[in-house]
Amino acid sequence: MRRIDVTGAGGVRLAAWEFADPPKDDKQRAELGCEPGVLLLHGLMGRASHWAGTARWLAERHRAVALDQRGHGQSEKPAGGPFTREAYVDDAEAALVQLDLAPAVLIGHSMGALTAWQLAARRPDLVSGLVICDMRASALGAASQREWSDWFEAWPVPFATLADVRKWFGEDDPWVERPNPARGSFYAEVMTESEDGWGPVFDRDQMLNTRETWVYDAHWEELAQVQCPTLVVRGLDGELGRAEAQEMVRVLPRGEYAEVPDAGHLVHYDQPEGWRAVVEPFLDGVLTG
Repeated sequence: MRRIDVTGAGGVRLAAWEFADPPKDDKQRAELGCEPGVLLLHGLMGRASHWAGTARWLAERHRAVALDQRGHGQSEKPAGGPFTREAYVDDAEAALVQLDLAPAVLIGHSMGALTAWQLAARRPDLVSGLVICDMRASALGAASQREWSDWFEAWPVPFATLADVRKWFGEDDPWVERPNPARGSFYAEVMTESEDGWGPVFDRDQMLNTRETWVYDAHWEELAQVQCPTLVVRGLDGELGRAEAQEMVRVLPRGEYAEVPDAGHLVHYDQPEGWRAVVEPFLDGVLTG
């Protein structure tokens, strides 16, 4: 894995991570049998490393790059933002162009999926395929934003150890219906150590500000503008309900539907084998036309 610096909207420094050495030219790409590039976009509070398992099998055939989005991971976290939808979409567009990935397949989880379909709607010339992982197109509303604010307040930070992080998010978190070790590991990846203990690598106020820019609006109109083949994936216990997921597929001009058993919202992290089993055939279909 190697880091590539990308300049996002407004000059924000972004960290992109490539999970294999790229072909040096088109001839080498053809010799190696490499297919078009893939850009992986994590969800709110996530980071590029959450895609490591996916990126490694993608790299067998594709140039796979995961982006730490603004405010996340090792990318810049500008105090004054902006953390608007436009900024996130502009950043993803800049990454595709600067990394010479386009036309690429975009794979996004949650917030990253929204960014992906908004970019696909805006720049169809840059996107050859799209995978939407557990992201709703409907508005979530003010109550959802209040719940998230209360949830952040409930975090017992700083955590003394990473084991405490895994236990709290995997077992003790009052917002968790049942124990989920994968969820604990997911959040352990976004913690950093300080003199006081372990806390998030991101600013929680910035995360709330980011979320506020999409929760009050529905995003059906932009979804309908996506022209490329699109796979909508949900975990059976995720946040995207089956009825809404199937309606998203109906609205999409070239939509397909898949669900992963025994998976929650973190589909690719909860059930990596089930995730691969639904995504890989879709990518094969995109590439064969």
